Amino acid sequence: MSNIFIVSDTHWGHTNFLKFTNDKGERIRPFDSVEEVDELMVDNWNKTVTDQDIIYHLGDVYVGDGWKHLPRLKGKKRLILGNHDKLHDQHLMKYFQKITMWRQFPEFNCLLTHVPVHASTLFKVKFNIHGHVHMNSLADDRYINACVEVQNYIPVNIEEIISAHESNWDQDIP
Repeated sequence: MSNIFIVSDTHWGHTNFLKFTNDKGERIRPFDSVEEVDELMVDNWNKTVTDQDIIYHLGDVYVGDGWKHLPRLKGKKRLILGNHDKLHDQHLMKYFQKITMWRQFPEFNCLLTHVPVHASTLFKVKFNIHGHVHMNSLADDRYINACVEVQNYIPVNIEEIISAHESNWDQDIP
């Protein structure tokens, strides 16, 4: 198994995120404070990822002083820019080895992006592992949501997330 992990939309330090709700009126992040969710994500990251592992963050890393968590995180960090990230942000440049807009993994038959790509882009790979949509999902089995809210605030191994998605996909077929 590879030691490549995926996480998306941590939004460290984003206090207002605690107020956001889904279409049913339920809070997307049901925590009492931003410190509580931030610490949970840091702890889960460091319990899952070793210093030798590669971890792709699929964007929307932090808001305000949320960058203070970055030096605490294990792994060789790579960033796929999200809509809330700035390309020349000094903290992102300091704590991420690579910063790109997307990453294709032919060996895993997937494309990593922040925002789900148009279906026509998926002609070379089977899956688009993405963030941005938080608790929402797309009605197309080629898309895998890696947002922390749907991944229990834990980085996921790239092979495991694809395997789990494929096995769920197979179960959906009558």
